[in-house]
Amino acid sequence: MTNHAIKEHKSHGKFERIYISVSMILGANMTVKGKNGPAVGSDEHMERRGMVLPFTPLSLAFNHVNYSIDMPAEMRTKGDEGGRLELLKDVSGAFRPGILTALVGVSGAGKTTLMDVLAGRKTGGSIQGNIFVSGHPKNQATFARVSGYCEQNDIHSPNVTVYESLLYSSWLRLSSDVDSRTRKMFVAELMELMELNPIRDALVGLPGVDGLSIEERKRLTIAVELVANPSIIFLDEPTTGLDARAAAIVMRTVRNTVDTGRTVVCTIHQPSIHIFESFDELILMKMGGQIIYAGPLGKQSHKLLDYFEAITGVPKIRNGYNPATWVLEVTSSAAESQLNIDFAEIYFNSSLYQ
Repeated sequence: MTNHAIKEHKSHGKFERIYISVSMILGANMTVKGKNGPAVGSDEHMERRGMVLPFTPLSLAFNHVNYSIDMPAEMRTKGDEGGRLELLKDVSGAFRPGILTALVGVSGAGKTTLMDVLAGRKTGGSIQGNIFVSGHPKNQATFARVSGYCEQNDIHSPNVTVYESLLYSSWLRLSSDVDSRTRKMFVAELMELMELNPIRDALVGLPGVDGLSIEERKRLTIAVELVANPSIIFLDEPTTGLDARAAAIVMRTVRNTVDTGRTVVCTIHQPSIHIFESFDELILMKMGGQIIYAGPLGKQSHKLLDYFEAITGVPKIRNGYNPATWVLEVTSSAAESQLNIDFAEIYFNSSLYQ
């Protein structure tokens, strides 16, 4: 099965066989589709959402989330044996199906910490606040079944091929009531989605030694998570360590994933202009684990730029300058001290937060 997927369903007591072109599902345009691509809910978008295995699109909302840990011994002052270190402070926001959301901030701002807390990967520390999945309080036991998490550096068996990796993962992670034929159809569909068909029979190999390149391994990592058919996917810095071309390929496949109607959240570090503008919404964090912007980017990031340029003292962006770099520069701790303002307080009092 290379160019067509086959689906069977029972109608009037008989089985009918329907041929669906994979190119119809995935679309012929393989460029990064950003905010100018098909709108969520449009005819073109709905055509791309057809999958062999159905899933329920889910949203994720969090209100006034705080996360703290015991003060590390190195940070304790003499005579102060207790104390807590707050890593997230009063964080609120939402992730929606079919929307690609970026978590951006300087190193140490709490991007990965927030994602780990929401995904339920934090086993220590104190978590306060409310997390809802499509309006229902989050239950970690069930949430783990509908979510996937891709780390920066995943571990794959080096002695199997790309196709064997996905097929083996499908045996382990899909429900037992999914028959073998459907599993193989689903794996074939995901390989098309992640653009892995050209390296289908390549050995995974060891990172930095042989086998797949870093960019190919990242796409395989995402595909292995998608095999579980999750509704919500967390990606921890999927473009880190990649050049511009490789990063564009990875983000193109991430956009393909979003276009299936899934909820996708990425932490991103120093993105290029083209990568940054492929996102639909942004959550911007500053040192101390506080949100200073949560909302849409807009075409050419104009909504983000309009918001910060309206703040007194913030300089205008230069023509052709990277919006991601600019916003991190104008909201740095040094800029806050120089302007004597608190961007988190400004955000909490803004119409965007209300």
